[in-house]
Amino acid sequence: MHTLIVVAHPELESLTQAVASHIAKGITCAQPQHTFEIADLAQEGFDPRFTAADLTVHRTQASPAADVQSEQTRIDRADALVLVYPVYWWSMPALMKGWIDRVFSNGWAFDFSPGGALIKKLAYLNVHLVGIGGADPGTFERHGYAAAMKTQIDHGIFNYCGAKVLSSHLLLDSETADSTKILQAAQQIGHEMVAVDTHRQVEHA
Repeated sequence: MHTLIVVAHPELESLTQAVASHIAKGITCAQPQHTFEIADLAQEGFDPRFTAADLTVHRTQASPAADVQSEQTRIDRADALVLVYPVYWWSMPALMKGWIDRVFSNGWAFDFSPGGALIKKLAYLNVHLVGIGGADPGTFERHGYAAAMKTQIDHGIFNYCGAKVLSSHLLLDSETADSTKILQAAQQIGHEMVAVDTHRQVEHA
């Protein structure tokens, strides 16, 4: 199996980057034959701006740009997609949202036409979400932020395309908590992903 880990953070030494690395470590420790790739959107210079050209793609009047097709190919060769990101304003950063806006395009992630039935095209894809937040769990629960993120991201994005969100984690108190514990949790998340992904692959074999 192969996992694509997508990261959106401008600093190489950030906790977000370290969490992604520890998730990868957990994957390979659980199953050495399981391969992974880390897509660092900031370092790779992905352009998240949804332009008139992307709108033309949405209207199925043109093919996606080369950078978008490259990302779609990355996802196509993966059995699982892991998004790792800092929580900005109770959601993902604009860079990652723009990546989704452009890459999960009409004609590839789904088929939609006015008056036609929606066809979900990513049923093969297992998804895992890992957000790193500075606020404490009580804040997320008290204001309903965690539930809102699940509605917006888990359901609103991935369910629309037919992809299955198999796990959704928030690693909180990142500003004040012991980073060692957060990284240990990240490695455990990676370890558990392998079992969940393998089970789903067997179910759909």
